[in-house]
Amino acid sequence: MTSESVRKPESKSAPGTSGTSVRKPWNAFATPAIGKAVRGASRLLKHGGSAFPGKIVEQIDPTFLARTLAQLPLGVVLVSGTNGKTTTTRMVASMLRHLGLKVFTNPTGSNFTRGVVSALLTEVSMSGRLDADIAVLELDEAYAVHFVRQVKPRYALLLNVMRDQLDRFGEIDNTARLLSHVAETTTGTVVLNREDPRIARLADVVPAGTAVRYFGLSDDLRGFFPSDDDMHAKDMPDTAADTDAETGAASDSASDGQADSAAQTGTAPAIGDTLPADVALTKVGDHHADFLMDGRTYSTDVRLEGVYNLFNAAAALAVVRAVVADLSSDHVRGRVSARLFKPSDDDLIAAVAEVTPAFGRGESIDVNGTNVELLLVKNPMGFRLSLTSFDPAGHDTMIVINDEYADGRDMSWLWDVDFTGLRGTGVGMVSGVRAWDMALRLGYDEVPVGDVNPDIDAAVDGFLTADPGRPKRIYCTYTSMLKVRAHLGRIAKVSDAGVGRE
Repeated sequence: MTSESVRKPESKSAPGTSGTSVRKPWNAFATPAIGKAVRGASRLLKHGGSAFPGKIVEQIDPTFLARTLAQLPLGVVLVSGTNGKTTTTRMVASMLRHLGLKVFTNPTGSNFTRGVVSALLTEVSMSGRLDADIAVLELDEAYAVHFVRQVKPRYALLLNVMRDQLDRFGEIDNTARLLSHVAETTTGTVVLNREDPRIARLADVVPAGTAVRYFGLSDDLRGFFPSDDDMHAKDMPDTAADTDAETGAASDSASDGQADSAAQTGTAPAIGDTLPADVALTKVGDHHADFLMDGRTYSTDVRLEGVYNLFNAAAALAVVRAVVADLSSDHVRGRVSARLFKPSDDDLIAAVAEVTPAFGRGESIDVNGTNVELLLVKNPMGFRLSLTSFDPAGHDTMIVINDEYADGRDMSWLWDVDFTGLRGTGVGMVSGVRAWDMALRLGYDEVPVGDVNPDIDAAVDGFLTADPGRPKRIYCTYTSMLKVRAHLGRIAKVSDAGVGRE
């Protein structure tokens, strides 16, 4: 399997659809009006969150999603995986817009099918028309399965598989099986992370005629971005550097015949050296990255926060290159406006440089002259990479941990995160439903904790007033991030991401 595009004969169905005709229910004419009314009421009453209107529409018009997305000339880009979905989706959508395409996306991170439906309701006309060329959609690993039963994506970008919310998905190989349903239903191009053995092996289920491309890392960077197997090679690796030697050893010694046993034993197979990367991240710096594409190195500054987002940028570049390769093909010609051009890799790099952080993912908010940075954390690798990406010196640190459904009920993963880097500065405030569990975890790593308050609103107020003017950094799980952001919105100007109250 190569990274070159291979196409099967085009389906007679509309791009992005399931391949079968979608019949309208008798009440379909009223769906946009009903959905918009529900959305308006829920936002006015601050009830139900961003996905609530979608839940209602799914009940009254189950074919609305497939019927609406079938209008898109370029179909759907589906982004899924454990880490980085929201930011990578934002990157892909932003880059495609930069290149002149009209893009529909679900920007709030509400990544269930009903969240996509809710986002559609903000964009469709009263007649149900969607004015877009392509959709770029983030889907939760489990809900991606429900989505592809209704809509076959033309492009799929599968990022990684980590031990995240095991209470929802079960053991880690089950998460990979969920993503395999996406790979086997994609009609155009599947883009895979060659450094994640479970993701790379999904090439085996991609249907004949669907192209496979990979994004990856240079050898010297693999220690910065460990796979789940690398993360758990020891009970608790101390630093990213500790996994470097292990990763390299695995790459040198493993063979293709070891792949199946590796999935069971937790040993990463050596696949990175044998699979061609359409885009490879080769150098990382402070808001800077180098990417290798077609034998040429491209250097760029970026506005994104955190070294982990540079790898996400490689993923985004790979899927955007796949879309660009199709712009002059038969299934696009005549359907997309003549405003489009065939962009070069230099154009793509320029587009990467313009992407800004997604809400809550390195987002900075000015609160009465104090810079407050929000960082989403939801599993060991994400938290670990956030801690190593941001020097705690010169900042006050707060950690907010909830265990609601969207966070995952099982918070035992906190014990797989190394917090020793916070010993020197300490953590000023710990909050959320699992505040005391988090404080206990910090205690075991000998990290001083200033205060613990499970009440998020009160804790945020106390944290902000403790040392006015000093930059603040808040690490939080998904639902706690929404609550922190909503509270900040009551005392400062916070951009409206359409989230409502979750």
